[in-house]
Amino acid sequence: MLEITGATRIVVDDQTETTGSLFVEGGVIVDGSSGEVTETLDASGCVVTPGLVNAHHHLLQSGFRTLPGTRGVPMADWLPAMAGAYGAAGIVPSLVAATAAVGVAEGLLSGVTTVADHHLNWPVPAVSAADTVAIARAVAEAARALGGRLVFVRGSARDDPQTAAGSAEAIVRGLLTRASGSIPTGGVSDDGMLQVAVGPAGVHSDGRETFELLGEVAARHGLRRRTQANEQVDVVIALERYGRRPLDLLDEWGWLADDVTIAHLCAVEPGEIARLAAAGVSATHAPGCDLPMGWGIAPVAALLAAGVPVGLGTSGGGSNDAGHLLADARLAMQVAPLVGPPIAARTMLGLATAGSAAGLGRPELGHLRPGAAADLCLWDVTGVADAGVADPVAGLLWAAPGRRPRDVYVAGRRVVEGGRLVAADERDLVVALATRLAR
Repeated sequence: MLEITGATRIVVDDQTETTGSLFVEGGVIVDGSSGEVTETLDASGCVVTPGLVNAHHHLLQSGFRTLPGTRGVPMADWLPAMAGAYGAAGIVPSLVAATAAVGVAEGLLSGVTTVADHHLNWPVPAVSAADTVAIARAVAEAARALGGRLVFVRGSARDDPQTAAGSAEAIVRGLLTRASGSIPTGGVSDDGMLQVAVGPAGVHSDGRETFELLGEVAARHGLRRRTQANEQVDVVIALERYGRRPLDLLDEWGWLADDVTIAHLCAVEPGEIARLAAAGVSATHAPGCDLPMGWGIAPVAALLAAGVPVGLGTSGGGSNDAGHLLADARLAMQVAPLVGPPIAARTMLGLATAGSAAGLGRPELGHLRPGAAADLCLWDVTGVADAGVADPVAGLLWAAPGRRPRDVYVAGRRVVEGGRLVAADERDLVVALATRLAR
């Protein structure tokens, strides 16, 4: 049993903090009342938190940041600029392995122990279902090699509906089938390191048939469903194309339910917030994407007040060039008063942990109560950036933008030690991606 001692503060969840010891055994948090301590970790000068959960990312975009023609432009210009870059590089396993490794590593080095990768872009013309499984497997293997948890979301952006559904079914079977031939209900691997979900990009890109067919795959295997809605541009396109608002369409197509998480939700009206709450839908706030793209600011306080579970995501490098979730939590606090009341640091940290985990249907993640997965971060708060900070937990978000944790554990295994990856040299990952993009 591992005992973590001496911490300045242990954030158990957004309601509970302690200064005692934290115990880890068998990859989970335990109360320490039984078992023998075989290892100790000195956390002096550190705040210990649950591992952060990035509920909305596009890992492919980690290889395509700050591209010319993608900043300060309308979505109608942004999409083809990104698509052109993907097409030139070739969306194949070698590319997604390199981009995923960089994205997952960036996350781990900034305290993200679980990342949801909404993978929307596939080869054009369409490849076989088996080829899409190879792409998904390359992402999953890159995350596993580094020790991070991955939620692979088989997304769709104007894909043929039947092709998307067939690919989703093949990915579930290809990534999750046990040696016995069975598939775990809920789409989560037995060790909890991999989860599969489905998710059209949104009503601006996919029609009713795609939503319904991917919904059938989700129902068959108990998968979570994820999509994007109500960025301002999404509302405009839905009104022009259908004469309806996005949430009206999602409701009609069976996608307002308690297994659905919707990212962005910037341009939502009070009645729509009540509808989301009544349906049990969860939300993901992505300010690091929505603000630079000019898509608006999600009314997080209003969503929370209505009872909508809210998580945080960075979105991808095509809109948010950093995958640093804690920095985006800070940004979310800064912009919250523009659309509602201020949001406290502890509440926002809760969104980046348990809030995101709730949207993934993963109650074992995002907290450090006994029985939780032992995903945790040690944040050194003894440096000059934290000097004069009266509240070290609030200081995690307000002070030192871009801070990195000292150590990170996933499932009780140390994956970052002293600010460095344990399983890889990050310079090698950078070189591998640069080499792949230079082909």
